[in-house]
Amino acid sequence: MAFIDVLEQFRNYLKGILDSSNERENEAETIDNIRKGINFKGSNLWVLIFAIFIASLGLNVKSTAVIIGAMLISPLMGPIMGIGLGVGINDFELIKTSFRNLAIATIFGILTSTLYFLISPLNEARSELLARTTPTIYDVLIAFFGGLAGIVALCSTGQRGGNVIPGVAIATAIMPPLCTTGFGLATGNWLYAAGAFYLYVINSIFIALATFVGVNILDFKKKVFVDKQREKRVKHIIITIAVLTMLPSALLTYTLVREDIFMSKVNNFVT
Repeated sequence: MAFIDVLEQFRNYLKGILDSSNERENEAETIDNIRKGINFKGSNLWVLIFAIFIASLGLNVKSTAVIIGAMLISPLMGPIMGIGLGVGINDFELIKTSFRNLAIATIFGILTSTLYFLISPLNEARSELLARTTPTIYDVLIAFFGGLAGIVALCSTGQRGGNVIPGVAIATAIMPPLCTTGFGLATGNWLYAAGAFYLYVINSIFIALATFVGVNILDFKKKVFVDKQREKRVKHIIITIAVLTMLPSALLTYTLVREDIFMSKVNNFVT
């Protein structure tokens, strides 16, 4: 009986320290903050272009500090989280606006990085570039948990103005794959371009998916659907896209793990 009491006390203690309801931001303010970062025009687009140039330079000269700096000033997180929020609250206008702006940002990002690598005298595929050409299941997990951290921070009065969102941008590395895609196009290496763009798609989809999950867990008020069949169809499409995006990365992870095991055995044999 005493053991059960201890367990109950421990459960109540955990519930107390994990409960963030008293830190919740007003729901309307959270939605408004996400909406503000969605549009890519004017200064927002110029900031992205300059950030892409900085990141491309960092990748070109193998400077991790420069790449991190570029990710800190990149505004790419806005439309990605906007898509997840739109799906979570059944706001199709928000989904369309976010997707359109993400497409604009993606096109300008690839064009900018391609232009840079076309004029850059350094065309060697360095390690910082190669790291963005073979996505694995770990990239899926990083993007998903990064997205969860992002939506929780945006909904929290104590974290919204802090370093969580920039940290998510660094951890998920949304922008470097765009620059590597441009490198692949500029140098005619289609495999590099395809692998890097796939990593960018993984990051975008699973950050949006994590935002969708967070919005549902935090019980945001949803817009009422008139057509229930359409609502169900949209949710099925989202799940299908997430699964289809994850499968190739799982295969790449399996191959990567097998290579690591093989190299470990080779090193042991040589030793």
